Amino acid sequence: MKRCFTACTSYSAKPGEEAKRSVEESKSAAFSKIDKAVKRKVLHRNAGAHQKARLAKAVKKALEPA
Repeated sequence: MKRCFTACTSYSAKPGEEAKRSVEESKSAAFSKIDKAVKRKVLHRNAGAHQKARLAKAVKKALEPA
């Protein structure tokens, strides 16, 4: 999750195609890790959903400025 938040911050500071791709890849990787943790019952499913929602909100804010 930290990598995704860092990628969002760096994209906001210096937007570009490569930075955008980095944000999308880090989001995808984070979602995968969260889903695997929920599947193996390391995280409760509601906690996983909460974390994924936080990530999605941060990515949307970074990619689509108001």
